[in-house]
Amino acid sequence: MEQAKHPLERETAPISEQVKEVVEAVVEALKVPTHEVPTPSAAANSFEAENLRAEMIRVGRKLWQRQYVDGNGGNISVRLGSKYVLCTPTMLSKGDLEPADICLSDLDGNILAGDRLRTSEFQLHLEIYRANSRAKAVVHCHPPYATAFAITGSAPPVGYVSEYEFFIGPVAVAPYETPGTKAFAETILPFVENHNTILLSNHGVVCWSDTVTHAEWLVEILDTYCKTILIAEQTGRQLKKIPDEKLNELLIAKRRMGLPDERLAGMPELVAGAPPELNPDLDVLVKTVLAKLDATKLS
Repeated sequence: MEQAKHPLERETAPISEQVKEVVEAVVEALKVPTHEVPTPSAAANSFEAENLRAEMIRVGRKLWQRQYVDGNGGNISVRLGSKYVLCTPTMLSKGDLEPADICLSDLDGNILAGDRLRTSEFQLHLEIYRANSRAKAVVHCHPPYATAFAITGSAPPVGYVSEYEFFIGPVAVAPYETPGTKAFAETILPFVENHNTILLSNHGVVCWSDTVTHAEWLVEILDTYCKTILIAEQTGRQLKKIPDEKLNELLIAKRRMGLPDERLAGMPELVAGAPPELNPDLDVLVKTVLAKLDATKLS
C-alpha cells in the first residue's frame, strides 16, 4: 500500500498559478460596486437633494433681493446625479421659495416628485444640460442692465474689465422666440458650448456653471459690467481697453481654469506638459480663485 506523503512533500500548484489566484482575488476585492440609480423617491429625499434645495432657496432670495427677478419671473435648476434635475416651480416668486416647492424631474422634463408644476421654461435648462456636460446648474433671470442690452439685440463690448473678461468674456445673443416653447429652448444651442452666459433677446439672461451659486455669480458679474459700461459711456470720454497682451494673459488663465470662451479657439495650443506663461500676479489670482471655489464646494 502506498505510504501517505508528508505535508511538505505534497504536490502544490506552480508559483505562477498561485500568483494568478492571488491577483484575481485582489482585483475582485477592489472592484468598485455598481450603484443602482436611486428611485425618484430616494433621490428626492436624499441628503444631496436637501442641500441642493437649500442652495436654490438662498440663490432665489438673492436674485429677488438684487432685483434680478420680479413677480414669478426667473427659474433655477441643478443636476441631481446622472438622471435627475431639481427645478423651481411656475407661478412662484423666487423670494418665497420653500423646500417643498422645488420639483424633481427626469431629463425629459417629467415631474417625478413635488406637488407644484415645474417652470414653463424648464426646457431651456434641459437643452443646456443635454448640449454641455459641464453644465451642472442653470439660472435664468431678468437683470435690468443686462436685459437692456438684450432688448437691443446686442452684447456689451468686451475688453474693459478684467473680472468680466476672466469669468464671462463675450456673451452670446440668442434670437427671440416665445418663452416656454421648444423653439425658445433651442435658441441657445449654437452658443452653449463656448459661452457660460447668454443674452436672450427681448427677454433676459441665462447662465450655467458647476453650482447654482456660481451660476448666480455670473449673473451678478454680467449685470454689474453692463451697468458700468453704460455709466462709462455717459461720461462722454473714450473708453480705454485692456492692452491685447494683458488680455491674452487673462485668456491663458481662463483656459487653465477650464472656463469657456469663444476666443480660446483662436489661440495657439499649449505645448503638452508645459505650463502656460502667466504674469506672476495673475498666477496668484488664479490660485486664489481656485481655492475659493473649492472652499465654496465644501461649505
